[in-house]
Amino acid sequence: MTSSLGVLEPHLPWIREQFPGLNSPWALLDNAGGSQTLRRVADRVRDYLLETNVQLGASYPRSQGAAARVQAGVQAAAHLIGAADPREIVLGSSTTQLISNLAQAMAPGLRAGDEIILTNVDHEANVGAWTRLERFGVQIRFWQINPETQQLELEGLDALLSARTRLVCCTHTSNVLGGIQPIREIADRVHQAGAKLLVDGVAYAPHRRVDVQDLGVDYYLFSYYKVFGPHCSLLYGREELLLELSNLNHFFITADDLPYKLQPGNLNYELTASLPGINDYLTELGGRLGAAAGQELDTAFHAIAEHEAALTGALLDVLNNHPAVRMIGPPRHQAAERVGTVSFVVEGRSSPSIVEALEEEQIAVRHGHFYATRLIRALGLEEQGGVVRASLLHYTTPQEVQQLIEALQQTIGPA
Repeated sequence: MTSSLGVLEPHLPWIREQFPGLNSPWALLDNAGGSQTLRRVADRVRDYLLETNVQLGASYPRSQGAAARVQAGVQAAAHLIGAADPREIVLGSSTTQLISNLAQAMAPGLRAGDEIILTNVDHEANVGAWTRLERFGVQIRFWQINPETQQLELEGLDALLSARTRLVCCTHTSNVLGGIQPIREIADRVHQAGAKLLVDGVAYAPHRRVDVQDLGVDYYLFSYYKVFGPHCSLLYGREELLLELSNLNHFFITADDLPYKLQPGNLNYELTASLPGINDYLTELGGRLGAAAGQELDTAFHAIAEHEAALTGALLDVLNNHPAVRMIGPPRHQAAERVGTVSFVVEGRSSPSIVEALEEEQIAVRHGHFYATRLIRALGLEEQGGVVRASLLHYTTPQEVQQLIEALQQTIGPA
């Protein structure tokens, strides 16, 4: 590999030390399915359970200490995504569950004939929960991918927006295609039509800084277990919108009790208490890269994007030049256009057979539809067993990418 890796490369030994799971003979390139977890995050889970594992809300010191740790986690979540207030952060077990809860809380405010626009690109988490509202008379309209360009074209959205549109749900980055959607532009069009925008950022948040206010979104979600953390997820909603939602909790919880009314059974204490570890890591990384005070997160994510683009570019150069390979997603590797989630199929080969061959070389990738079944059908890839997907993160090394390239060339032949 000859691509320039930028300022992050000298820090890779330190970066990888922060993730104990990387101490493995395998090249772990299935990161879109779940990142490795920071040691400092795991330490915080342990510390909470061993030092402050009591119920919140009591007046004795240990309960007060537990509450402080949990609240610090919520504040860290708000800071990471640029939320205006921690009350705008709802935490839960998974993005799928949070979207389902949101749809349930939104349902009483919808009327027969109201329209919700979905895409056939999204993970089913951001589709199924909304289609279930059809039983209340809500009309579902699909913003379809152009199979030729493999893109959601904005003209297609414009054709669907109407005075009846109440909500548009789309992905920030497809977990199959890897392309980045122009969310600010989408938000402006949606708001001009008088609707609200919900964005699934699961496949975006590990790769780029999320600023919900700058993006102009109304709701935003992602899963922490794909952003170096524990198995929990985040829903952001603008405070005035969350206040309008129906209570999902006990009958005596008030309508303005945010976020508790949207967290039935409450959040997971120990996992929430671990979230500051992610911010601390990114802040330290930004500091090591020379960031000015207060700019550490932006600096860290800028370097992450540059590093991942170089690695992704090296892989794409090989795949794009192989006559048997069909790329699924943007063929170019500019950081503004795509993340390091790379999907492809091989002519005359099933995707499972490619993955099995790579596993013999201790390379962990994956095949399938990745719960984006509507997308796989639209692209005609069901019979091949879906796509082969390799997904890179900032802790991925040039050597691991080269190992993947060489194994692919052994499996499908040189270009």
